[in-house]
Amino acid sequence: MKPNLIRNSLISALASLCMLSEVQAKQPAQSDVQQTRIGALQLENGYPTKATAARLYDELDFQRATQAYLWALPAVGFKALYDAQAKTFGARNGDVVLYQTLKDKAGMLTPNITTLYAFSFWDLAQQGPLVVEVPAGATAGGVLDIWQQPITDMGQTGPDKGAGAKYLIFPPGSPEPVAPGYRIVRSSSNQIWFATRGLDPDKAVAEATVRRHRLYGWNQRNNPPTNAYIPVAGRAWQSAQPADLNYWRLLSELYTNEPVAPRDRMMFGMLAPLGIIPGQPFRPDARQAKVLGEAAQLGDLMARTIAYDKRLPGATVYPGKHWEYGVLFELDQESPDKRRVQFDERSAWFYEAIGMSAGMQGRIVGFGQVYLESSKDAKGQWLDGGRTYRMRVPTGAPVKQFWSITLYDNLSRGPLITDQGAADISSRKPDLITNADGSVDVDFGPLRPAGARNWIQTTPGKGWFAYFRFYGPTEPYFAKSWQLNDIEPIRP
Repeated sequence: MKPNLIRNSLISALASLCMLSEVQAKQPAQSDVQQTRIGALQLENGYPTKATAARLYDELDFQRATQAYLWALPAVGFKALYDAQAKTFGARNGDVVLYQTLKDKAGMLTPNITTLYAFSFWDLAQQGPLVVEVPAGATAGGVLDIWQQPITDMGQTGPDKGAGAKYLIFPPGSPEPVAPGYRIVRSSSNQIWFATRGLDPDKAVAEATVRRHRLYGWNQRNNPPTNAYIPVAGRAWQSAQPADLNYWRLLSELYTNEPVAPRDRMMFGMLAPLGIIPGQPFRPDARQAKVLGEAAQLGDLMARTIAYDKRLPGATVYPGKHWEYGVLFELDQESPDKRRVQFDERSAWFYEAIGMSAGMQGRIVGFGQVYLESSKDAKGQWLDGGRTYRMRVPTGAPVKQFWSITLYDNLSRGPLITDQGAADISSRKPDLITNADGSVDVDFGPLRPAGARNWIQTTPGKGWFAYFRFYGPTEPYFAKSWQLNDIEPIRP
């Protein structure tokens, strides 16, 4: 080909390329709409539009926060109880609050009405190591960290086995003190919670024994101060985890000066874009507050479902019945093979309950307590405060100490408060009426049925659930040769 022809061909090709480039430059970006579970999302050349990015970030943060709500239930439950004691009862760290009556326990998550409770808090970072002198006698309790993981049991279910002992709890990261004569344990958090129950059948003896506990700083051991014991005295209070923005405020305040465990760092990393960072003030902007408030509302409903409509393997106690195990997790809240945190298992418990200890696991014959719960009747229907039910407790209940059944409001998770002024019946009830064979019939409903011998009042228009507790469970419970009956509807 001649040079001129080659040159002309090249010029023509370059001109065509330039024209093609100009045409392409004038064409709009390719648009794409993807249908998703949160609606249609607009993309441009594969990139999110500004509106789509904002929407996806909101959804990302919302999803993270709903799961964080479930994750934080034990910690926020700890903080809510702490605030109730400090702000409602004026209790300082080291003061012991006494919860004695039904009204005293109305603000507590699923308390037993039969036994006396005593609670106190302590800050190891500010106050130094804590000494707890446990008296000999019928008590059961212990000290827990901010995730309600037991640091040690005390009393009948502790290493002292009810004989009494001096316990020394020291903070994370500090050297172990030399303290002959003390049972020494290390806490995983700076803030800790002491709790115990008086188990003597004589209420006066139970209270006297509980009041012999002494709590003071290690640096006060040579001249321990006298403990203040503060009765609730019927004052109104509440410690259920909030279902609004206050939930996150409590979590943030709790971590003002707390170490973060390795397993919790991922969750705090996901919460950082929402303004929840350990050790930093919680000051959410309007967008963050909206997302967190909505996540708390939905997180509460998720927790309620996990607790009352369990899908956990092995949750049902007796085949074909509706009693479930209240406690389905290990003390460290991890699976036995240490490959996962028992996320739903602990969410189910800490949504509706407070505290955990070795004695509350219900796994050793004659030791501690067992917690069975039911929110459904024999037909599998939700328990309704407007209906009437009956349950027969078979003769020979497998307990060394006593059994009790307590009814709770399914929203507050506190005991039912009715005109009757009673939310439980126990084998220690002085006027408990038994059948000729030793079994016990218990009726539940808004009005006392004709001929009902043992009755607990419920409220129309409200749901409720029941805990059946075995104190000192014996072999027939574990062998299931003795089984608890379902709650039977007897009137529509």
